[in-house]
Amino acid sequence: MRSEEEVREQYEFLKEQLESDEMRHEGVRKLFTHYRRALGWVLEEEHM
Repeated sequence: MRSEEEVREQYEFLKEQLESDEMRHEGVRKLFTHYRRALGWVLEEEHM
């Protein structure tokens, strides 16, 4: 299991990638959006 710090770092990295101008291809954008949501749910569940 990864530490919360590692997951947060990956989440922030993905967030920056999604906001980048290079992420114009819609399929790739959707994929990262779903991954980002999944990481968010993992973080929320750990704090319940």
